[in-house]
Amino acid sequence: METVILAVVIAVVVLGALGGLIVGSRRRKPLPPPPPQAPDITAPPAEPHVGDEAETPRDEPRRTIEEVDLPGGPAPVVVEEPPVVEAPGIEIPEPTAGRLVRLRTRLSRSQNALGKGLLTLLSREHLDEDTWEEIEDTLLTADVGVLPTQELVERLRERVRVLGTRTPEELRILLREELLNLIGTDVDRTVRTEPEDRKPGIVMVVGVNGTGKTTTTGKLARVLVADGRSVVLGAADTFRAAAADQLQTWGERVGAYTVRGPEAGDPASVAFDAVKEGKEMGVDVVLIDTAGRLHTKTGLMDELGKVKRVVEKHAPLDEVLLVLDATTGQNGLVQARVFAEVVDITGIVLTKLDGTAKGGIVVAVQRELGVPVKLVGLGEGADDLAPFEPEAFVDALIGE
Repeated sequence: METVILAVVIAVVVLGALGGLIVGSRRRKPLPPPPPQAPDITAPPAEPHVGDEAETPRDEPRRTIEEVDLPGGPAPVVVEEPPVVEAPGIEIPEPTAGRLVRLRTRLSRSQNALGKGLLTLLSREHLDEDTWEEIEDTLLTADVGVLPTQELVERLRERVRVLGTRTPEELRILLREELLNLIGTDVDRTVRTEPEDRKPGIVMVVGVNGTGKTTTTGKLARVLVADGRSVVLGAADTFRAAAADQLQTWGERVGAYTVRGPEAGDPASVAFDAVKEGKEMGVDVVLIDTAGRLHTKTGLMDELGKVKRVVEKHAPLDEVLLVLDATTGQNGLVQARVFAEVVDITGIVLTKLDGTAKGGIVVAVQRELGVPVKLVGLGEGADDLAPFEPEAFVDALIGE
């Protein structure tokens, strides 16, 4: 009995010890850390300042980097808006009648050296062989040409011999009559742009580069617009880079549409399209500016012939104008011959006729080609192109 009691006591003690150990281990286990909290950020103490800067810093408006002047470095890039390009206004060309008066006055100032020289020689009391030779030299210097000069001198000799006493006024009338006979007053000098059976009229302009060919085409467009005609321009000079741009500028000034092709493209194709466009638009006239490199280039001449043939698939050419520089004199006749062999020249435009005493080229080129001078250019102005009038021209030569 005592043994049982002792065993129970020992068991109770052992259980009590084990329970104490378990409770103690639970008390020593660390608790989980509390959740982190946002730390309080304290601004660092301001740096010490001296004098006016010793006061407490205040909030000031901040500047952008564009407002701060940085030392050195490139200047800020300013992006400018592209300028607005306004469409050029359409000009109103000067009427033909008004420009003729002005051009006649200019021609009179620049050309009458020839007439005055002839009148001075013819006014001598004794007209010997030396005087007649001087008269011939004066006419040849003015590019009248050998045969026309010989004819004129012979007629003057005969009439002076019959006239006998010669007053200055009689000599002026005599010289005027003979020069008009030489130039011709009964020739039709109208630029044909109004065919009766169709529209548009087709005009092709040919000539060597440098004679003012493209400029003349643009000025002729102004003349036609001034007369109430509508115009399409064909820039068939595709071999000269600036030709199409130049012609288009002339057209834009008077509201004429310009047909152009790629640089170094087919000139005949451009000419064909220009006539086609003119037909579709119902305009009155199509002006075709052609290439004009050296007239000795066989390829160019062949190309001109091709342009003519292609255009005539639409309709016959109404006018083929050859542009010549009046200052080139007899060299211009060489050019005229070559062009006349390729295309049928119907009229001549003499440019740069002002400021030169070589007005006799009018006579020589007409004799050479058998076609009349129809237009003359007397300056660099846009409206310095006018129909050729023999009476006004001769009056300008000898003075009225």
